[in-house]
Amino acid sequence: MSIQKRVAIIDNSIHPDIYDPVTHWSAFLSNPWEAYRAKDNSLPDISRFSHLIITGSEASILERKDWIEEEVVLVRRAVENGLSVLGSCYGHQLLALSLAGPESIRRTAVPEIGWIPLHMEGRNSFLGQAKSAFTFTLHFDEVHNLDERFDVFASTKICPVQAFQLKGRAVWGLQPHPEITIDQGLKLLRDLIEAGAKGREGMEQALWSRPQDSGLIYPILINFLS
Repeated sequence: MSIQKRVAIIDNSIHPDIYDPVTHWSAFLSNPWEAYRAKDNSLPDISRFSHLIITGSEASILERKDWIEEEVVLVRRAVENGLSVLGSCYGHQLLALSLAGPESIRRTAVPEIGWIPLHMEGRNSFLGQAKSAFTFTLHFDEVHNLDERFDVFASTKICPVQAFQLKGRAVWGLQPHPEITIDQGLKLLRDLIEAGAKGREGMEQALWSRPQDSGLIYPILINFLS
């Protein structure tokens, strides 16, 4: 018997008063959802859910916290049990770590901060039909070196793995933050600068740039939840 579509959000934020991914994602969800904070060792019973969203984080995937190991095990089990899984930014990297191992993640050569254009491969319609689109991005680590089990279908000049799918499965990783609106992105950058976060220069440059959002969140969630 199939269960009702129900979404579990694993919140990987460290300081939710500054970065609040549950608010960002839940604003676009019409299906029932529940949120769990990984930092508090709160993880869902995946047998109760059909879909899993793994959020971003202020933490680095290369400096793994003790709570991440349990999350890696849960993510593997969710994939094995056939849940639809979507990881964004840190969640994208954690998904790669869970499925492809530590050799699939590394520090990015140049951090990407702000509203950047993605180049999409036409063979995968998860991000819609456009060949390029703008979305908010903020990352210092990245996914690379994925094997033939993965279809990489979006990239930038700096980061070649902006989106991937585990072939034949409803499992996707996205390096950007399509769930963060322009207003939320501007506020997040200002709050991070005020809090003394790393990458201040890049954040200030992003604040001076023209924000552009192509609305990728809409085809993403349509495809993820369908």
